[in-house]
Amino acid sequence: MTANLIEIRDLAVEFSHGDSSQRVVHEVSFDIPRGETLALVGESGSGKSVTAHSILRLLPYPLARHPSGRILYDGQDLLAANEKRMRQIRGNRIAMVFQEPMTSLNPLHTVGKQIGEVLALHKGMRGKAANQRTLELLELVGIPEPHTRIRALPHELSGGQRQRVMIAMALANEPELLIADEPTTALDVTVQLKILELLKELQARLGMAILLISHDLNLVRRIAHRVCVMQSGRVVEQASCDELFRSPQHPYTRELLAAEPSGEPVAVPESTTPLLEVEDLRVWFPIKKGLLRHTVDHVKAVDGVSFVLPQGQTLGVVGESGSGKSTLGLALLRLLSSQGAIRFRGQALDGMSQAGVRPLRRQMQVVFQDPYGSLSPRMSVGQIVSEGLHIHRQGSAAEQEQAVIDALTEVGLDPETRHRYPHEFSGGQRQRIAIARALVLKPALILLDEPTSALDRTVQRQVVELLRNLQAKYDLTYLFISHDLAVVRALSHQLMVMKQGKIVEQGPAEDIFARPQHPYTQQLLEAAFLAPASAEQAEEEQAHGFSHR
Repeated sequence: MTANLIEIRDLAVEFSHGDSSQRVVHEVSFDIPRGETLALVGESGSGKSVTAHSILRLLPYPLARHPSGRILYDGQDLLAANEKRMRQIRGNRIAMVFQEPMTSLNPLHTVGKQIGEVLALHKGMRGKAANQRTLELLELVGIPEPHTRIRALPHELSGGQRQRVMIAMALANEPELLIADEPTTALDVTVQLKILELLKELQARLGMAILLISHDLNLVRRIAHRVCVMQSGRVVEQASCDELFRSPQHPYTRELLAAEPSGEPVAVPESTTPLLEVEDLRVWFPIKKGLLRHTVDHVKAVDGVSFVLPQGQTLGVVGESGSGKSTLGLALLRLLSSQGAIRFRGQALDGMSQAGVRPLRRQMQVVFQDPYGSLSPRMSVGQIVSEGLHIHRQGSAAEQEQAVIDALTEVGLDPETRHRYPHEFSGGQRQRIAIARALVLKPALILLDEPTSALDRTVQRQVVELLRNLQAKYDLTYLFISHDLAVVRALSHQLMVMKQGKIVEQGPAEDIFARPQHPYTQQLLEAAFLAPASAEQAEEEQAHGFSHR
């Protein structure tokens, strides 16, 4: 038996478009040793997922083809294997965990049925035996109350629990190789850490190999034995994890390591006028039961939140999913009913009707997490950015056109692209379009709800620098909601840590990052690998020209 479970040699992948074809992977070679973790890292479009999907032949054939290369599994070339053999391997000897569990799980079937389907297909296991094995798998991946959750539909579980269900399905037949494609991208930092620890524990217990696809180098540093760096479809560097982080050789690798959002928030004067004042804000959702639907309790999504946000500053709001961050933002914009005082530039919003709030909406804009979902695919970029100008009747048609051109220029996009549609842009460009849409109305306050979580680190850094420059130029005030503490640290003057609807710690961001007081804040920082470094660690990182914290 060889030491390598998978050996990939000179792999190339092409996609056909009519009479033309485009090569997206070029002569890639690497090995996946038994029982070890290999990480494939690089930006979106670097060929990571296409390479990994080639192992299980999951690419859209015949549009995709392999003009060269071999993928050897136990000495057999998978590219030459027939479909019957591939069905024996997929989900059985080699399993895969996809990036977005909500789109990978069937919304109409319980999680128990979906795990049971894998057992029935590959092991012929049904009935009580399959049910018992499913419960064992749910317990193995840390799902609470597995006897109850086995009957749950995917939408009834949290993001972290859905990802655990995906891992349980992948592990059902104890595979030799687990391919994990960005398994923690959409999860909170504490949930990421738990999933990471779970994978390491299961690897040690089952002796399986892991191919981890990720752009999160902090994650890679925690779990990988070896790292392959991909750029434009090529492997530009591969080395042991320790060696690559200690002494990166290729310029692109060094660029990735240095891509952590850095720098300091925009300098502001010590005394500034309060723009937003919030006192004892509450958003409680009633729990109704019985035939007459009486209210028996409340879900306290936001419970007694108070803060003052001065003009030109950024308030970072952090916490896990379900902590009340996004609910707080929607309540402040009067998009959700709430109780408590909200004052914007001294004007009380809490007692105001929707008709009264409407004229103020031009001064309060929002940028959402997923730019692809928040931009209409049927509207051109110019129409998207100018929509607010039409609604608020700002200027003539010529003035609106010029405002769109100016806004796109401000966010670093070519104004000539305003006639194109969102699908023709990259993720980072789409987020710039969303920022331009908010910026065109010249607002005083912008709510940024996880605006960088779906972006690569290098693109995140560009967006953070853009937001800082715009804040300095226009004296913008940001309410920045995120679970990415590296991004929050680079932008925020103040920090507010939320847990279960309440503030557990708040104050100057610099002080909290340096000396977190509450155990939950300390847990968040540790999970995000942002715990204060020792002097020796700081000197070592500085000497190598990067920081992973």
